[in-house]
Amino acid sequence: MEVFCIGLNHQTAPVETRERLAVRASQEADVSNSLLALPGIDGVVLLSTCNRVELYLSGQNPGEAARKWIEGHFGLSPDDAGHLYELGGRDVWRHLFSVVAGIDSMVLGETEIFGQVKSAYAAAHARGGTRTALNRMFQRAFAVGKRLRNHTAIQRGATSVGSVAVELAERIFGDLRDCHVMLLGAGEMSRVTAQSLLSRGARSIIVSNRSYDRAVELASAMGGEALRFDDWPSRVAAADIVIASTGAPHFVVTHEQIEQVRRRRRSRPLFMIDIAVPRNVDPAIHTIDDVYLYDIDALQSLADEGRKQREEQVGLCRAMIEEELAKQFSAPQTPGRAPAPAPPPSSSHENHPNHA
Repeated sequence: MEVFCIGLNHQTAPVETRERLAVRASQEADVSNSLLALPGIDGVVLLSTCNRVELYLSGQNPGEAARKWIEGHFGLSPDDAGHLYELGGRDVWRHLFSVVAGIDSMVLGETEIFGQVKSAYAAAHARGGTRTALNRMFQRAFAVGKRLRNHTAIQRGATSVGSVAVELAERIFGDLRDCHVMLLGAGEMSRVTAQSLLSRGARSIIVSNRSYDRAVELASAMGGEALRFDDWPSRVAAADIVIASTGAPHFVVTHEQIEQVRRRRRSRPLFMIDIAVPRNVDPAIHTIDDVYLYDIDALQSLADEGRKQREEQVGLCRAMIEEELAKQFSAPQTPGRAPAPAPPPSSSHENHPNHA
């Protein structure tokens, strides 16, 4: 039985393309069932995060059917489809091990990805969407990921998109103790970001979320204030930093809303960080005077700095992965079409049209 991976990530596709393929939690079962109905596919694990959308498949030559389904389901143009990578055999295992270990992440060694992969696998398994080949590969990946995290320093430094976002805020403001911060969204990404803000001294955190109960829960844990989602525009004029990370499939912050806020701020800068995919903040906002918008790709240069400091640990992790692969495979297998390599740590990245 063959295992196969097809997907895209922050290394191969800009945020505009990644958000087109992003799959919401409520859609995962339908997507998986549609794929399982295709000839040659008997197992599917769907991983959709802010930086990657990947399908791990098992079956008889599942790759061709999966690519055609993706191109049709998401309406991909030839240019968009060119961002996809395909991996087969040993390369699928190597890639999954690297993902779980955090060395394929935008933020090297990030902690969230391990839990995200475990959740994706658990959901697929609960739906009956995995078979022996996928079960074996994922269970081994979790063991390898844990080993690498415990026996290397790969997690030293900023290890989440949220913590990198906070580093960006510090570069802008310096001391954060006088900063008023608003979080739009109360999920895991917002929680991690809020913890980073508190550890750096932020004294005022407002949490606004569609589910007010979740906003209350997060705000209470952080010593902040909860706000009903419809009320955030009335309070954003007092904020210095707005960090958006909701699960909405559309913009929740519009150009008109922020233009109205700007008039009340009297030229006081407003920094907005959009770490959601699909994006939550209208990219046109970057044209408003005194408003500075960064999306998730804009965090890439900061992430690269952390990567530069830990390249030795990356090499150690890769060597340990190859040792594990040697145990699992007795002979090399034909590689698939791999993702493009990450840019060298010393390279600079321009911000994407609305962010970087």
